[in-house]
Amino acid sequence: MSRPKPASAARVDSIAPFHVMAILARAKALEAAGRDIIHLEIGEPDFPTPQPIIQAGIEALRAGHTHYTDALGLPSLREAIARFHQTRWHATIDAERILVTPGASGALLLALGLLAGPGDDVLMADPGYPCNRHFTEFCDARPATVPVDATNGFQLTLDLIEQHATPATRAVLIASPSNPTGTAVAPDELARIHGWCRAHDVALIVDEIYVALTYDGTENTAAHWDDVFVINSFSKYFLMTGWRLGWLTAPAWAVPALERLAQNLYLAASTPAQHAALAAFLPDTLDELEARKHELRTRRDFLLPALRERGFVIPVAPEGAFYLYADCSRFASDSQVFASQLLELAGIAVTPGIDFGSHHAARHMRVAYTQPLPRLVEAMARLDRFLQT
Repeated sequence: MSRPKPASAARVDSIAPFHVMAILARAKALEAAGRDIIHLEIGEPDFPTPQPIIQAGIEALRAGHTHYTDALGLPSLREAIARFHQTRWHATIDAERILVTPGASGALLLALGLLAGPGDDVLMADPGYPCNRHFTEFCDARPATVPVDATNGFQLTLDLIEQHATPATRAVLIASPSNPTGTAVAPDELARIHGWCRAHDVALIVDEIYVALTYDGTENTAAHWDDVFVINSFSKYFLMTGWRLGWLTAPAWAVPALERLAQNLYLAASTPAQHAALAAFLPDTLDELEARKHELRTRRDFLLPALRERGFVIPVAPEGAFYLYADCSRFASDSQVFASQLLELAGIAVTPGIDFGSHHAARHMRVAYTQPLPRLVEAMARLDRFLQT
């Protein structure tokens, strides 16, 4: 006889799983059975964390830095982040406005926890990173998703915001460069959006976790405005995904409330990870990171024309990140089925568009160029054989 279970909160029902995790689980099962799988599905760089960061983490552990830090983060790390903004992006930021968080996810949760609640709308692009929707729903607010496509560079524009904003609009959330498309918002357009948000008393949240991985154009940050919530991370450019460390740059008025939220939601980010991250800004580390960035650009410049030549439609070249958002409707009516077939028959793992929203999701798949160039060449050879069958 089964025992009764307590009812779960209604908010849980609207939060979908990451479909890519099912792809990853199946890929690992195939590998365990002896298959060679080329992983182009997970949004994680394949490069190891730079050695200076690892060594700093080891030294922090040996020195006994294993206790809680302040909820806002190590003062020395907050100051280092502020200096990085100044030297790289010429954005002068008071370190007191920087909060160190458990990954960019922690920063996003803090920002939405502060800004969004019942009856509030948060405008965001569809397709977009799934946690943007799910965290908004977790805060009992409504993700007001706006369909975007090649005509607007797969990004929100001021025109789209004006069309979709309502009296319930509490915040606008932009990712630049974005996941899954890799496209960025032009600096003048971002300035127009910022002006509109300020004039209408709407918060602007900008996800910049890929901004340092901008290959074309300038690395454009919104952090030089003191009234914007800017999310960043040590995961992508700094190659520290498993360390779970990010940061949030917030308006000064918001910091006391954000500190209270941080104290209650997670208390503090990982202490060893924070000490390790201090080495992320060393000249030798940055030289290595720039070399890795160049390698990612080389991969993009190979894979983008390679997929286009094979009939996949990628109308807007990604300016940054490490993703290609490809229309595969020439080959299948359902990208989830297509992704499954690619995995089973060709040994190539990709992410179906359904993970990123509903707008033309069945037409698209995300391909992450997070494998060495020879593996990408092999992936194209396998794809050719698959498409010829």
